[in-house]
Amino acid sequence: MRLVQSSLHQEVAKTLREQIFAGQLPPGSFLDEVALCERLEISRTPLREALKVLTAEGLLRHEPRRGCFVNEVSEQDLDEIFPVIAMLEGRCAFEAARKASDADIAALDSLHERLRQHAQAERINDYYATNFTIHEAIITLANNRWLAQAIADLRKILKLARLQQLHAPGRLAQSLSEHLAIYAALRARDSAGAEEAMRAHLMRQREALRELTRTQKSRLLA
Repeated sequence: MRLVQSSLHQEVAKTLREQIFAGQLPPGSFLDEVALCERLEISRTPLREALKVLTAEGLLRHEPRRGCFVNEVSEQDLDEIFPVIAMLEGRCAFEAARKASDADIAALDSLHERLRQHAQAERINDYYATNFTIHEAIITLANNRWLAQAIADLRKILKLARLQQLHAPGRLAQSLSEHLAIYAALRARDSAGAEEAMRAHLMRQREALRELTRTQKSRLLA
């Protein structure tokens, strides 16, 4: 594939980022610069600029004299990231509760009804998609670009872990209950309540992931 010259390194970064998220470049894999240059039909300069961008985002790590590797997310990373993203998204919920119009609340009501239907039918992929839309809607309602940028950066790291917390036993129903609590606080214009509910929701995601990891390890040892 041949990429356009304008903002070439950004186009290369976008292509590699998509391949990382799609699992085509799995965690721990080495990025062969020669092979990438040949495949993308580019020179070393835009590729190396692209690698710097992805390294700054935390998707790659650079090892001296070895090169770049796709980052791997450890349990410690998750323990450290989730409290931060919970705090940031909690603040988004706080600000959204203050700024949301009646029309905004009505739109959220429709989304939560869809979320409820997906949960009841155990359509996990559809639930994930609607869940993401709701989180994005709350971030948009907060209307704070610094919060949005910080959350987006952390989400990229979490995406590396290919998390599937809704597969933990009972998690789907629990997640729905948490979302309804967030929505109730938003509808009541309860800023502090919305913030607390959102932070609890994110931290319970971490607990579900921890339980899922323990279960998977137990099965492997059985």
